[in-house]
Amino acid sequence: MSDDALQYLAGFGNQHQSEAVAGSLPRGQNSPQRVAHGLYAELLSGSAFTAPRADNQRSWLYRRQPSVVVGGYAPLAHEFLKTGAAEGQVVPPDPLRWAPTPVPAADCDFVSGLRTLCVNGDPDAQVGMAAHLYLANRSMERTAFVNADGELLIVPQQGRLCITTELGRLDVRPAEIALIPRGLVFKVAVDGPSRGYVCENYGAALRLPELGPIGSNGLANARDFLAPVAWFEDEEPGDYEIVKKFGGRLWRARQAHSPFNVVAWHGNLTPYKYDTAHFMTVGSISFDHPDPSIFTVLTSPSDTPGWANVDFVIFPPRWMVAEHSFRPPWYHRNVMSEFMGLVLGQYDAKPEGFKPGGASLHNAFVPHGPDTEAFAKASAAALTPHKLDHTLAFMFETRYRLLPTAFAMQAGGALETTYADCWNGLADNFTTP
Repeated sequence: MSDDALQYLAGFGNQHQSEAVAGSLPRGQNSPQRVAHGLYAELLSGSAFTAPRADNQRSWLYRRQPSVVVGGYAPLAHEFLKTGAAEGQVVPPDPLRWAPTPVPAADCDFVSGLRTLCVNGDPDAQVGMAAHLYLANRSMERTAFVNADGELLIVPQQGRLCITTELGRLDVRPAEIALIPRGLVFKVAVDGPSRGYVCENYGAALRLPELGPIGSNGLANARDFLAPVAWFEDEEPGDYEIVKKFGGRLWRARQAHSPFNVVAWHGNLTPYKYDTAHFMTVGSISFDHPDPSIFTVLTSPSDTPGWANVDFVIFPPRWMVAEHSFRPPWYHRNVMSEFMGLVLGQYDAKPEGFKPGGASLHNAFVPHGPDTEAFAKASAAALTPHKLDHTLAFMFETRYRLLPTAFAMQAGGALETTYADCWNGLADNFTTP
């Protein structure tokens, strides 16, 4: 898809309207007796009907055939896709890290190429998340995917994606992200071997965090989140496979038409893309290393204020200017669990061992921090302003313990069994006064 063919509607959570054929959107009535151009009205609700107005998410879709026109579903096996804490492995409280997993040579699209690394929670209880990799070398042509268990935050690391949704298309490159609402049908086209990360969020929908003392400006701005314009597949009818994730399992059905037949829509439940280059970083210019919460792009709150079900945090290019301070992250033990990935460049706390496409997991109260090399370099560095550039790391942070899957822990896989050795050189340098 060329950039000049793309148009977007800006603003996270805004009410949008878009039509691919003029006159398709009704005026003054959401669902008239007869919709223009012979279309059907369908409501997609992402929240309970009685949710407060500020939290209510829904979109009206005006489509050529409603989504009820689909065949019966049958189970679809997927060896590597896991859901909920019940499918995790019991592991000791050790730090874990994975090298980049190569894209397989065998054909795999976005769905068949999903590999779950760690899980928690329960989608039926609408609590928790899963962290997946996607490894794809083939586009989804006449196959579409819909996740009834949770929304999907897609973080490309290698390869450009064209994501076709019921509401339109998104062109997403590495260093950009895509957010697909729960229950929305989509498919993914790839441009060569592609790899990335996916956060499957079972809890409250991701939203922009409150800014508190930061004030009215900073972090991610709503206007930089782009929703697609209406677009539909105008082609001859033909067999289409619909893959649905429902109750932690995959199911498949076939229908005789494209699910991407929405001619017009309006509402605030939409997919989005976001370029992380637009993130307005906030940092210390006096002393000490600020908490990573100041890099939060999106948050899924839990029932305890301040304790997120999921936070999506990025570590983008930024200036480091604090005085008389150790600048990488401090050694710490956190009540939250931290799953990290590296999209590009080098992560300042792990200059060599952490590679783009890799991942790490530090669960609740598992100690972690700069490796021996990073500590030595930062302890002796001249404290002049410098910029961390050509880098992008991210974190899925959650209040619940993350359990790695059997795939993540398999012998001979990407698991780095010597990861903890990176701290062995931190000697006892204490000297008596």
